[in-house]
Amino acid sequence: MANSTFEKPSIQGWSALLADPTVASKSFPLPAYSEFMPPPRLGISPLGELDDRLCSPGDPYGWPVSELEELYELKPGLAQIAAQALDEIHRLGQGQPVHHLAGHQGQNLRDNPYWPPELAARAGQLPHERYVILLPLALSRTQDDKGRLRWTVFGSSEQGPERAFWNSFYSAPGVELPTEQALSFFIHLLNSAYGAAIAGPQELLSTGFRILPNDPDVPLPSWAQPFLIDDSASLEGIRYLLTFRPFANLPAPVKSRYLNGQLALLPFPGSLAFWGMPTYLHLQQQLPFAQQLPLLHLITRHSGKGSLRVPQSGWLYEPHPTVDPTEVQQELLMHHYARTNRWDRDTRDSDESTLNPRLEKVARVLFSTDLDVMGLYDKPMARNCQLWTRQFDLLLDGPNATPSELHAAETALVEGGLFGYRFQFPPMQVGRYAIYWQRPLVAFRSLQTGAAEVLDDAPLGYFTAYPADKPDLQRPIELWPRLLQRPAYLSALRNFTPSHEHFAHQTALDILSLLDQFESCNKQPLPRSLAHQLLRISKHETLEQWLDALTAHANDPAAGQAMKATLEGLLEPAAQLTSPAIDLTFSHTASRRFEEAYWNDIAFLSNGEYRNKDNADCIQDDPTLAMLTHRQRDLEALGDALLARHRQAIADAGMKGKALCGELRFQWQTDFDFTRFGGWQANRDGKSYERDLLVVIPGKNRTEAVVMGDHYDTAYMEDIYGDKKARLAAPGADDNASATATLLQAAPIFLQFAREGRLERDVWLLHLTGEEFPADCMGARRFCQALIEKTLSLELGTGDSIDLSATHVTGVLIMDMIAHNRDGDPDIFQISPGHSAASLALARQAHLANLAWNLNSKGWNARPERRNLPRGRRSADGATLPAVAPFLTLDGEVRTQDDPASSLYNTDGQIFSDCGVPVMLFMENYDIHRHGYHDTQDTLANIDLDYGTALAAIAIETVARLATQPTTGGTK
Repeated sequence: MANSTFEKPSIQGWSALLADPTVASKSFPLPAYSEFMPPPRLGISPLGELDDRLCSPGDPYGWPVSELEELYELKPGLAQIAAQALDEIHRLGQGQPVHHLAGHQGQNLRDNPYWPPELAARAGQLPHERYVILLPLALSRTQDDKGRLRWTVFGSSEQGPERAFWNSFYSAPGVELPTEQALSFFIHLLNSAYGAAIAGPQELLSTGFRILPNDPDVPLPSWAQPFLIDDSASLEGIRYLLTFRPFANLPAPVKSRYLNGQLALLPFPGSLAFWGMPTYLHLQQQLPFAQQLPLLHLITRHSGKGSLRVPQSGWLYEPHPTVDPTEVQQELLMHHYARTNRWDRDTRDSDESTLNPRLEKVARVLFSTDLDVMGLYDKPMARNCQLWTRQFDLLLDGPNATPSELHAAETALVEGGLFGYRFQFPPMQVGRYAIYWQRPLVAFRSLQTGAAEVLDDAPLGYFTAYPADKPDLQRPIELWPRLLQRPAYLSALRNFTPSHEHFAHQTALDILSLLDQFESCNKQPLPRSLAHQLLRISKHETLEQWLDALTAHANDPAAGQAMKATLEGLLEPAAQLTSPAIDLTFSHTASRRFEEAYWNDIAFLSNGEYRNKDNADCIQDDPTLAMLTHRQRDLEALGDALLARHRQAIADAGMKGKALCGELRFQWQTDFDFTRFGGWQANRDGKSYERDLLVVIPGKNRTEAVVMGDHYDTAYMEDIYGDKKARLAAPGADDNASATATLLQAAPIFLQFAREGRLERDVWLLHLTGEEFPADCMGARRFCQALIEKTLSLELGTGDSIDLSATHVTGVLIMDMIAHNRDGDPDIFQISPGHSAASLALARQAHLANLAWNLNSKGWNARPERRNLPRGRRSADGATLPAVAPFLTLDGEVRTQDDPASSLYNTDGQIFSDCGVPVMLFMENYDIHRHGYHDTQDTLANIDLDYGTALAAIAIETVARLATQPTTGGTK
C-alpha cells in the first residue's frame, strides 16, 4: 500500500480538506435523525463557516484532542477494549474456543497467514508469551439521538496492522518526533511486559531489541535504522523482535526461536489475525472498510459516559428451508437490539441501552414499519446498518443505500438465512471527507495479575480522511493528533486529590465552558453573573466560593492559586457589575395585559378546535380511528389561523407591503413507506403538503436576519397509547403553544420597532412544523436545507414569492416548552447554545436580557398592583385566568452542549446547531419524569402564567438586543 504522506505532501493536511470550500452541492438532504443519524460536521460548517478552534492556520497537519476527551473518554475506553480484546486473543493463544474471533466453523482463521497451522498447533505451549498487542483501532466521533458527540470504535484499522504504529512517530509529513521519546516508549513496554531492566536508550540495542521490516511502502523513522535486520541476519543475542509480518511469512529461524521460547515477538502474532481473514478480505472488495469489522465483534455495545461508544455488531438468523439453525455457531448470534431514541426519559449521561431496554429482533428493527413494532418513537434503522451474507457478500451498506437497495436487503432477510451486521453511524466529516483516527492500542497481560495492562504513553497514531462518497484507502489525506493542554484547566485535571476526582472532572468542564465563552465573545471579560450561570454548581454557592474551592482541593496550593488567578483574569473585577443596559421591550411585556393575552393565546391554541396537530394525523388503525372526534388533520387550519393573525398584526402596524408573511412549502419524504400515517400518505398522494410559516419584519440591513422560532405541531400522548394503543395528538399547552403564543405576542412589538426604524437587521418569526415524532424536526430540517442550498423562498399566498436565499441568519432563538415551572426546583430555565462559538455569543445576550428582567422586576413588584402579593398559582380548573402575582426573577442557566442537563438535542435547535447556524434554546427546567409532557395533561392546568410570561418576555428582549445591535458589532 503506497504511503501518500511522503509521496505527495502537497495534498495533505487541512489545506487539502478545505480545498473544496463548497460543502453543500445543489442537494444537501437532511433525513430525520430517527431514520438516519448524520455525521458530526466539524472544522467547516455546511454553511461554509470555518471553526478555527479545530483547524488552526499555524498547525496545518494537527487535529486537536482535548485532555478532557483523552482522560475521561479515550483512556477509559481503550482500557475496556483492551480487556475484552486481549481476553479473546489470549484464549486464541491458549488453544481455547474463540468463536467471535474465529467466526462460524473457524472460517476466519482458515488460510489466515497470521495464524497458520504450525502456530495454531503450538497454542497453549508458549509459556514465554506475554500477549503484547500493538492493535491499531479505527476511531472517530459520532453523534447519537441525544446529541452526544463521542469517540466511537469502528473496529480495527482499515489501513492494515502496522501503518498506524509507524506513522505515530511523526507529527507531520516527514517530521519525526524526538528519538528519545520514541525509544523511551519501547523501554517502558519491554520493562513492563517482560520484566526487562533496561535503564535507558543506550541499553536498548544491547538488550537484544530488533526490528524486522514488513511493508516496504511504510517508511520507518530514522532512529529505527540501528535496530533493523533482514531475513538473513543472525538471531544471536536477539531477545525481542518487532515485526508485523504474518507468521507464515517469517524466516524459518525466527519461527523456530519463537516456538522454542528463545525469542519474543512483538506484537503477539495471533493479534494480527484480524487482517488475514479471507472472509473479510473478500467482503472488502465490496465494502472498503470491511477490515474494521472482525475486531468489533469482540467488543460489547456501549453508549454511556466515561468510555468509548461501541456500536452493536454480530450475526442474525432468519428461518430458511436449507439452513439449519443448530448448525449456526450460537455464540455469534445477536438476534436482538435495544432501541433508544431522543424521547427516552433517561439522563443524557446514562447508557440508555441498558436501562429498561426495548428489545426487538434485529431484522424488525431494521425494516419493519408495523405500527406495533415502531411504537410511538421508533422507525426502521436499516440506513444505520451494514449487512452481509453468510458467504461474506455485501447485502446492504445502509449509509449509502438507495431505496431500491433497502428493499432488496429487506427481501433477502425475509427469505431467510444467516447474515452478519453492524450498526454503522457515520464518522465525523470535514467538508466532504470522513475522518478516522488510526490509533494503536498497546497492551499486554500483566506478569503479576494476568489482567490486561494498557500503556498510557503509547504512540498516538494518525488521522486519515477519505471522500465520504468514494473512499480511496490507498490515498488518504493525513493529519496527526495534538493533545491539548490548556493551562487554565490543566491544573483542574491534575492537581486535585484522588478523593476529589469527580470534582476535578466537573471543574474541568466548567472551566472549559468559561474559556469558550470568553473566547467566543472576543475575549471580553465575562460578567460574573454569567460565569456563575455557566457553572454546574449549587445556586446557593457563590462564584467566589467556587473559586476558593479550586485551591482547597488542590494537591499543590500554588498550582491552585495560579489556576484561580487565571480564571479571575477572564472575569470582570468583583467591584464592577455589568449593566444590562436599559431594557428595550419590557414596557410591552411586563404588564397584566401581556399576561392575559399570552394566556388567551395558549387557550386558543390548545383548547380550541385544532385537535389533530401531529403531522402524521390521522393514523389509519382501528384503535386510533375509534377515538378520534373527527378524522382530518388540523395543522392546515391551525396554520391558516396563525397566518391570518400575523397578517392582521402587519396591517394594524401600518406595515402592509413592508413586512411579509407566508409559508415555506415542502413535501414529506422518507426512505420507507409509512402508509398508515395519514399525513404522510396525503403528501404522497399530492393531497397535502407540509409548511413552515414565516413572518419577515424588515430592518435596515436586509442581508441579515435574527430568527425567533417555535414549533406548532404537537406530540402523540403516551398515556393514551399505553392504555388504548391509539395515537392521538396532545393538547400541547406547554409543548408548544407556550412558545407559539410568544411569537404571536412578539409580532406587534417588532413591527413597531420596524416602523420606528429601530431594527438594524430583519427579524424573522418562524413557526416550524413537524418537530414531534414521527415527523422528527421535519420543518427545521427543511428550513436548514434551504439555507444551505440557497433555495429559501417565501410563498406569500397571493401567487407571488420572495427569494430570501441571500439573507444571512446571524442567530436563532428556538423556544420549546417555556411555561411550566418545575416543582421542587423552581424559577430556573435553560439557555442552551449550540456547539459553535457564535452560539455561545448569543447566550451572552440572553443572559443580559435575563439580568435586566430580574433587576427591573424588583421595582415592578413594588408598585401597588403587585405589592405584597403571594406567588402565583396554577389555574385550579385549567380554564380560569390565574390571579395577578409578583413578577418572577428567573435563573437562566447557560447549559453548553456537554452539559447533561441541556435539552438542545430534544428540540429543533439540534438541527440548526448541526448545520452550523448560530442557535440557542430557551426551555423550562425540563423534568423528564413529570406528567404534562407528551400526554393528556399538557393543558392549561399545567401552565405557570407568571413563569411563562417572564420567560417569554426575556426571549423577546433577547431577540430585540440581537436585532438592534449595529451591523459592525455582529451578535457579539
